[in-house]
Amino acid sequence: MPSERREFYHASNGDSWHLCRDPNHVAVVVHEPNEASGGQRSVIELSTFLSSNNQGPEHQALRALIATLVFP
Repeated sequence: MPSERREFYHASNGDSWHLCRDPNHVAVVVHEPNEASGGQRSVIELSTFLSSNNQGPEHQALRALIATLVFP
């Protein structure tokens, strides 16, 4: 499990997404679904998460966070 993490989206159903650094300092996204969905955490490579076909609110939230870091 990545040790450094920042939540960037929390859905109304309890799911949450975090921008993290894995032990090798690679940026990844950790999705923590609510217990009703099974609660099985997943780690997704940042480039995969941000691919152009991913347009959900969690993807938009991460893009907005990145924009604030690049263009404060």
